[in-house]
Parts: sequence; C-alpha cells; structure tokens
Amino acid sequence: MDSRKNTWIVSLGETSALDVNIAGGKAASLAKLISAGIPVPSGFCLTVFAYQHFLAQSNLPRILQMELERKPLDKMRWEEIWDAALRIRSAFLKTSLPPELVQAVDEALLQLHPQRSLAVRSSAPAEDSAQRSFAGLHESVTDILDKDSVIRAIRTVWASLWSDAALLYRQELHLDPMQSRMAVIIQEMIPAETSGVAFGRDPRNQKVDSEIVEAVPGACSNLVDGLLEPDRWILQRSSGEIVEWVAGKRNTDQHGLPLLDEDDLRALHTRLGQTEELFGWPPDMEWAKQGGALSVLQARPITSGLTAPQSDERHWYLTLRPKLPKLRRLAEKVSKTLIPELERIGHQLAEQNIDALDDVQLANCMEERLSAFSHWRGIYKDEFIPLAHGVRYLGAYYNDALQPQDPYEFMLLLKGQDFLAAHRNTALEKLAEYVHNNQPLQEILIERAQDLSNVSSASWETLQKQIADIPEGSNFLTRFAHFLSTFMDTSYNGERLMDRPDSLFHLICQIGARAQKRPSRNAQNEKSTAIALQQRLIEAVGKSRAEEAREVIAIGQLSWRLRDNDNILLGRIESQFLRALHLGATRLRAAGRLTGKKPNEDSVALVAQTLRDHQHASIHLDKDEPGVLEFHLHTNEKPRQLIGQPASPGMAEGPACIVNSIEDFRRFNQGDILVCESIQPTMTHLVLLASAIVERRGGMLIHGAIIARELGIPCVNGISQATRIISQGDQLTVDGYLGIVTLGAADFELEKHVWAKQSS
Repeated sequence: MDSRKNTWIVSLGETSALDVNIAGGKAASLAKLISAGIPVPSGFCLTVFAYQHFLAQSNLPRILQMELERKPLDKMRWEEIWDAALRIRSAFLKTSLPPELVQAVDEALLQLHPQRSLAVRSSAPAEDSAQRSFAGLHESVTDILDKDSVIRAIRTVWASLWSDAALLYRQELHLDPMQSRMAVIIQEMIPAETSGVAFGRDPRNQKVDSEIVEAVPGACSNLVDGLLEPDRWILQRSSGEIVEWVAGKRNTDQHGLPLLDEDDLRALHTRLGQTEELFGWPPDMEWAKQGGALSVLQARPITSGLTAPQSDERHWYLTLRPKLPKLRRLAEKVSKTLIPELERIGHQLAEQNIDALDDVQLANCMEERLSAFSHWRGIYKDEFIPLAHGVRYLGAYYNDALQPQDPYEFMLLLKGQDFLAAHRNTALEKLAEYVHNNQPLQEILIERAQDLSNVSSASWETLQKQIADIPEGSNFLTRFAHFLSTFMDTSYNGERLMDRPDSLFHLICQIGARAQKRPSRNAQNEKSTAIALQQRLIEAVGKSRAEEAREVIAIGQLSWRLRDNDNILLGRIESQFLRALHLGATRLRAAGRLTGKKPNEDSVALVAQTLRDHQHASIHLDKDEPGVLEFHLHTNEKPRQLIGQPASPGMAEGPACIVNSIEDFRRFNQGDILVCESIQPTMTHLVLLASAIVERRGGMLIHGAIIARELGIPCVNGISQATRIISQGDQLTVDGYLGIVTLGAADFELEKHVWAKQSS
C-alpha cells in the first residue's frame, strides 16, 4: 500500500492519528467520544493531506487565486463573492480525484457495513471550536449508497469550503481563505427510529440550570432542515429531572405522545454530562436512537446565547443560504402574502388625499409612513433577501447535476420572467412611439429636455398648458399622467421620480425612434431552450427527483422575478413617505418656518414637531451632504483595461455616460454606455437606450445583470471605482464575454490611425 495513503485516510477509532489540524474539529471530537466509550457510528476521515493532494494534482489552486485576487475580499459585495463561489464550486465538481486517492477511498469503504447508506460531512480544522464554530456553513451529503456518489459528495464538501457564506464568515474572523483546508468524514448512517439534538445548557441563557432536548421521528435531517417540528424537553441540568415537555405539531397518529421516554432522557442527560467532562465545554450534540441504542452523531460547543455579544454578521450569513424546505416556505409566504400586502399598502397610500390633512394630521401621517417604510425594510432584509437565494440554490443544483461548461447556463431557465420593470419599459416605449409620431409634441419635449435650468412644479404646469394647445396634446397628457402614477410612483436615491417628469422627456424622444428599429425578442426560442434545459436537469437527477427539480426551478424563477419586483414595490412605499415629508416641508417653507436643504428621513422628527407646534422656532436644515465626489484620473494616467465580472454576454462600443443622480437621466443618449455605482430597478428604463452597462457593484444576479440579459446587451460589473476611473464621454469597449472594459479607441481604430499618419 502506498505510504501516502496512511496520511490520507484514518479510521475514526484511531484516536492518536486524529489531530484536529489533520482531521478537523468534527472528526477529532468523534474520535475522542469513541475513546471514552460513547457509541458513535463507524466511519473514517479523509484528512487535509488528501485535500492538499487533490489540489496539487489539479488546476484548482490557479482558479482559486484568480477568483479571490480579482478584487480584495473585503472590497467585494456578497453578490460578487457568491459568483466567485459558484465558479469555484463548478471547478471542484468538474475536477476528477487522482486515481490513487479514489483507490484509497474504495479500500476504506470496504471496511464499512455494505448495506448501510453513508453520510459525507465536513470537518475543517477551524471548525467546531468554542471560539470559531462553523456549524451549518459547510455542506453535508447524506443517504449515499454507491462509491461514485461518495466521490462526488467528497468534492461537494471540499467545494463548500469556498462557499459565499464560508468566505464571508472567515472574513469576519480575519482568517485567510487561501490557507483554508478541509478534512471529510465518511460515516455509516444509523437507520434511526428517532433522532434530534441536545444542548448541555440552554443556548438562550447558559447561566440557568437547564438542558434542552429536541427529538423528531426518523433522521436528524428532519429537524436540522426544518422538515418536522420537534418534541422539546427542558431538563434540570443538575439532576436530569424533566421540567417541561412540549409536543411537536406533526400530522401523525402518534401526535401528542412523547417520542422519548424517561430512560431515553436520562441516557441523553448522562451523555451530555460525559461529553462536557470530556471536552470542558457544554455540548451541542446530534444523536440518533435505533433499536433502543443511543448513538452520538456529532458534538460541538454551544455558540448561541454566549455572554459576550457578537458584533459581527456571522449569523446573518447563514440566513443567506436557506435550504429547500425553508425556501419553499419563504416562496409561499413572500409570493402569496408579503408581496400582495406590499403592493396593496403602496396603492392605499397613493390614494390617500394627504393635501386635505391639517398640519397635525400631516405630521402624524409622515411618522406613520416612515414607520411603514422602516417596517418593510426589515421584512426586505429578513424575508426578501433570503428568498433571493432561490436563484443561487437553482444554480448550485443545476451545476451539481449537469456540470455544464458554462457555470451560468442555468440562467437560461430564468429568461422571460414577468418583471414589473419590463411592464414599465414596454409602456414607456409605447408612449415614446406616440411622441415620435407627433412632431410638434416631440419638438416641445426636446426643447424642455435641453433646458436644464428649471425643474419646478410651476414649470411643469406651464409645459402642460403648452402641450394641451397642440393637436393630440391632451391625449398625451392623459397617457403620461397614467404612466407616472402607474410606474413612476417610486424613488431613486431618495428622490421621488413622480416629482421629476422632466427626467423622462429626453428618454422618450430617443426611445421612440429606437423602439421602431430594434428587433423583437424571440420569446418562443427562449421558451424552447428553457424547456430543453429543464428536461436535461430532470433526466440528470432521475425520475424519483423530478418533482424536486421542477420545484427548484419554480422557486428559482420566482426569486429571480421578485428580486427585481420587491425593490420597485418597496420604492413606492418610500415614495409615498417622501410625498408626505415634502408636503410638510413645502408648508413650512411657505410660512417662512423652514430654510436650507430638502428634509430627509433623519429630519422627520424635527419637521413633524415644527408642524405640530406653531410656536416652534423656525428651522434650518444644513446643506451638509457630501454630494458626488468629482474625481477622475487624467487621460494619460488611466489604465488601458479594467477587469470586472462578465455579467451579460456581448460586445459594444460607445461613449461613457456616468449616472449618479436623476439629473444625469436627462443627458443619457442612445448608444451611450451606462456607467454607475449600481443599476437600481427604479432606473432600468435608462437601459432601453444603453449599448452596454458598466457597474462598480458586482454580481451575476444584481439588477444590472438581470436587465442586461433580458435586453441582450453586454454588462461588466464589479469594477472598483468605475465611476472615478471612467470620465464622462470616455470611449469604451465593453466585452461581456470576458468581463473586460477597454478605455479609449478599440485596437483596430488605433492601428488605422497609426497607418493613416504613416501614409500622409
């Protein structure tokens, strides 16, 4: 036997070989439990040396370096990190294990029970310590029956070392991801009648004299994945006596009967005490019971409810990657309850006649609307953002099953979704075509679009009178008012779009001509492609998982669509809050009681107090906002190329138009390349004119990438300081295939210029 195999694989019973730095925290803990005589399912550990050998025999180190050195990790947003993690995962899954490593695993599998299914679990060296618990971050694969599936599962667990959540978690702990290593446990699964978790102290308050035991029928994954509600017992830590029992709500004949008897609870109490004495910390233990025998599946320190509060976001990262059962519940709740309610409240606020309110009522209205806006922002973070993981789950599910050459092939399943932004853009195109066919109307709007000096409401009223006097002018005003109330009652950078109709005139005049020339999308081809990919996925996972595959696709499509729609609907709540705030400010200004800048969210309490108290002193809001930082490199200092992420395929050339505010909407021209911090759903109507998109914020699944792919134009994002390096009017070439933005004329243009000079 190759001597290296002795370092690649060790039995869980070989306690002397299971050093935490070689076998990881989870395997080392299991070995210690075995040495103390505590029953643990049989298995072996694939050490970090095996992982390092796998890397050394592959191209993966170069891929890891490229992905994680594209931009400093602390400068990458979560979406960018997820993109990198998806590409890394795909690379791991497509990389074969060296034959000698496969042989070593095969030989170790022969030592296990041939009829039992297996579990493949992570065991990172830094994992499961009291200070650095990685519980839930790395993947486990269960119910494996054949050798090939074990090998695939090993690669999946290794790849989870580089997931978005794991990378973010390590960043919080100031760990260098490039130094990360992963051991893997391959262990027999207990055909459990009952299983669950037990805590040596109450994780909510470790100072009280309590232990917690939770149990579900069948495998422990039923509890961990949230498939079943557990029975819960509170035991007295000092004596093991039962203090309280709450039955889990389950639709079974045995509902209401306890899953564990007093002997079971006494045995678990004993195991908790033994484990704490063995390790020196109160355990968070997974266990399983079969045929009256109780086995410990794993034990780690309790990390919730610690006396020292965590100031980082480690718990938040775990919520960003919910599993299918939670995604299913989120999809149901968000699509059938939260989104309809958010839409209803937005319409309700828009219909209220707040102009008729007296000052006190208006002050109350402002505060109520701010409260509603804050409430929905909380829901956005707690419910909408986790549901966005549905697309990421689809991506990982699709790539795991098919291992496509393009890790983003799954996005073809998302084409043609029913976006609110798409409805808005279609309505804007129809409005623009109407203007394009009315020359006098077009001339008036072009003239006003070129006048950047006056954007007041009085100016808009004057313009409406001028438009009403031309043929079909009144019809246009009716259509335009309907468009504004239907689609533009939202916000952009804290400003109501409905209050800035002037920002649309320039776009309308240009979109009309372009809409007539642009080829229509072949929706039938997109649908056929999506159906073909869905069928490939179902064939890859097998008939037994066909319904699961369809559900994953449906949830992915829903989360893709709602990820755009929820922002627009939340923008309407903000718009209606701003409507009340601006009305209050207008009244105070008219009375000479308010001067200075426009009030914002931070000014609400002061504005409301001044409205309620007519004796209150006049207030002045300082113009203390920093504004847009105008800083650009000199032409001769600029890099020739900027490297970002290829978010939408295609090639395009054109002048850069930097968009930081609504004022910039008015100077955006057909064929411009839209350069911004990030595309927001409330500004994607600009993209109808764009030849390409360049963003500082990165990610395949952010709004700029969504709209670019829907419209079929290139997009490169994740370029640090894009709006500072690129200047207004710079000539750009955007390569959406490779993620490269070239500044200056394209190479062939430069060659042509040099040749012309030499010939003259």
